[in-house]
Amino acid sequence: MLNLTDEEGAFLVKLARRAVEENLKDGKIISPPENVPPHLFEKRGVFVTINSIVEGEKSLRGCIGFPYPVYPLIRAVIEAAVESATRDPRFPPMTLSELDHVVFEVSILTEPELIKVDSPREYPFKIKVGEDGLIVERGFYKGLLLPQVPVEWNWDEEEFLCQCCLKAGLPPDCWLLKGTKIYKFQCIIFEETSPNGPVIRKILKKR
Repeated sequence: MLNLTDEEGAFLVKLARRAVEENLKDGKIISPPENVPPHLFEKRGVFVTINSIVEGEKSLRGCIGFPYPVYPLIRAVIEAAVESATRDPRFPPMTLSELDHVVFEVSILTEPELIKVDSPREYPFKIKVGEDGLIVERGFYKGLLLPQVPVEWNWDEEEFLCQCCLKAGLPPDCWLLKGTKIYKFQCIIFEETSPNGPVIRKILKKR
């Protein structure tokens, strides 16, 4: 697992916000900053989540990322942030005026690992809610859920697997079928406590 300091995590979250702000102003993608620790240029999977804040309640506004370490972390954060704000197919593109009403969250991923089992019924015992994220893959279908999602919805391990199948566009019990592949990964997560406010390391509740 990549170990980041709280200061580095805050830097990445503020970078995500700045990337979106500059893109919404003039359509440009900012360049990765220079003079930052070399490990922030290591290739890492990353997701940027944007949540709207209405009367103190959070609701998803966009979430896009790269599950596998194909881009340097700094570049991946910039690209994922802009994509989350403007290209999440579930939402219309963000407007500049929304920036004062959203919080940014950056999740840095370990490389997904195939879960090996003798029987699919072992899967719930091989994952941990509050620790693992999941990828379900079957043929051309693929779905991913970050580890914070089952915590926020209070799912157990079986429900987590079912929901990840649904995310992939598959029947909820597809994880029980031979030929379905299940991967798990972990995250370091940093989030704004308020729009453009202080950034904290997110600690997930484990079941």
